[in-house]
Amino acid sequence: MSSCNHVLEIVLEDGLGARGRPEVEQERAIAVQDFIDDNRFSVCNGDVGPYYLSLGLDGDRLVIKVRATGSEKLSIFGFSLTPFRRIFKDYFMICDSYFQAIRNKPLSTIEAIDMGRRSLHDEAAEKLCEVLKEHALIDKPTARRLFTILCVLHSRV
Repeated sequence: MSSCNHVLEIVLEDGLGARGRPEVEQERAIAVQDFIDDNRFSVCNGDVGPYYLSLGLDGDRLVIKVRATGSEKLSIFGFSLTPFRRIFKDYFMICDSYFQAIRNKPLSTIEAIDMGRRSLHDEAAEKLCEVLKEHALIDKPTARRLFTILCVLHSRV
């Protein structure tokens, strides 16, 4: 992917950007900024970035709208979040276990839980790369950051 193929901005459409608890808002802002700071993204329709992304929901589908800098052309695609529900549930459960473990469990237990968390994050990243491959190309670190955004958004939907 070319160095110009990255996302400059992410806008969360109605419902995704709604205000919630301050700690959730902070997590959302950090997840979006982490994505913006380091991502590799390219649409498959030939438009060259950098890009502006808009994320929204249509029922149980994540809708992604992409516009390349200097273009009025809008690419719209999406995918069902249903296949990710188990991963979300497992990820939130293991994160809860991690936060409980750091209070009083041995380091080996904390490391084992964290390894499981990273494994789920990797599984989700691979699934995201797969469901997006017909519309957009992203590398694994970018997919991991996108999953983090989806987790934060999922916790408020």
